[in-house]
Amino acid sequence: MADPAKSGGVQSVGRVLDLLEIVADAGGEIGLSELAARSGLPLPSIHRLVRTLVQRGYMRQLSNRRYALGARLVPLGQVAGTMLGAWAQPVLTELVDALGESANLAVLDHDAVMYIGQVPSRHTMRMFTEPGRRVPAHCTGVGKALLSQLPDDTVRELLARTGMPPATPNTITTPDAMLDELRKIRREGHAMDEGEQEIGVRCVAVPVHGALGTLGISVSGPAPRMTPELIDRAVPLLRKAGERLSSEIGERSTA
Repeated sequence: MADPAKSGGVQSVGRVLDLLEIVADAGGEIGLSELAARSGLPLPSIHRLVRTLVQRGYMRQLSNRRYALGARLVPLGQVAGTMLGAWAQPVLTELVDALGESANLAVLDHDAVMYIGQVPSRHTMRMFTEPGRRVPAHCTGVGKALLSQLPDDTVRELLARTGMPPATPNTITTPDAMLDELRKIRREGHAMDEGEQEIGVRCVAVPVHGALGTLGISVSGPAPRMTPELIDRAVPLLRKAGERLSSEIGERSTA
């Protein structure tokens, strides 16, 4: 855990936020001993902090004496996602103007991909995703871009929790194959969805690095229009868009 006091923050606030992030990384549920081991804090401190979070509704105690994220976090996440999607609209619009296909912004929310922003293509036949929609990470281009930002052990744990059901015959369905795919994504800097969520749809996506969250940005459309030439044009534009978003989010978070 980072020491907020050294960076001008409040130590107790930093510890509470670290605990919430650890629970989220564990899939939303964890035991106190595991929480202490991952955080490096003594159990008495964990007890005090968790008790306060439970009292305020940000965590809840389960019948098996483990702890899970609480309902009070849901509206906060929804508002934050809506605002982030609104901030991203100009960037997504520029991608649509340049490439002609739908542009999306997504976040890794617990174990699933949640779309928080989209600007649809102007074509009559286009890909449309409602902000707030949640999909599995293993069968989408942007989901794989999000997973590529996580350590392999964390990816394995996530896939063990969610399973890897095939959405189409093209879906990757084993953890080893997914880890091979993620190594390729990290090496090449972008992810592809070749009809893995929906036959006839192709998507190219990049991770948004340094954005104080696990974000990804993508362009998707019908496979006949998502040609190799369009994808070659899309990748550098997506990277530039991701860098711009990361910079703007960082500026807002330190303002």
